[in-house]
Amino acid sequence: MCTSIIQVDVIIPTQTKYLDLIGSIGEKVVKKLENFTGDREALAYQLNLVLTEATVNAIKHACSDNQKDCVRVSIHVEENELVIKVYDHGQGFDLENIPVPNFEQPKEGGMGIFFIRSFMDSVTYTRHKNYNVLEIVKHLK
Repeated sequence: MCTSIIQVDVIIPTQTKYLDLIGSIGEKVVKKLENFTGDREALAYQLNLVLTEATVNAIKHACSDNQKDCVRVSIHVEENELVIKVYDHGQGFDLENIPVPNFEQPKEGGMGIFFIRSFMDSVTYTRHKNYNVLEIVKHLK
């Protein structure tokens, strides 16, 4: 018996041309949430942005130049929770040492983790022997 409402797994090459696909999958998942009573349009936008930012970070910062590398994105929805996991094979990073962006002197880049933390309820990053996982949780109302 399947306990999840929705489970989507996508594996893409480490190329940014697939970011639109990842974002649009997030939007479509939100539209399929039957019991969600919150602002569906806002959640669809947020999920698109979060998935895109997390994936681009994995592609640009966590993966090597090896064309065989790929990024796996998993979206798992249960009754009251949406969990996104982005898997990569790069060196990884320390999530706790990512600085808050300087809004007085903004620069290009460096906003992804800030947006992810702002829109979602929980963000963790764990390193395993051969891969890393950025886990993002959104509680559904």
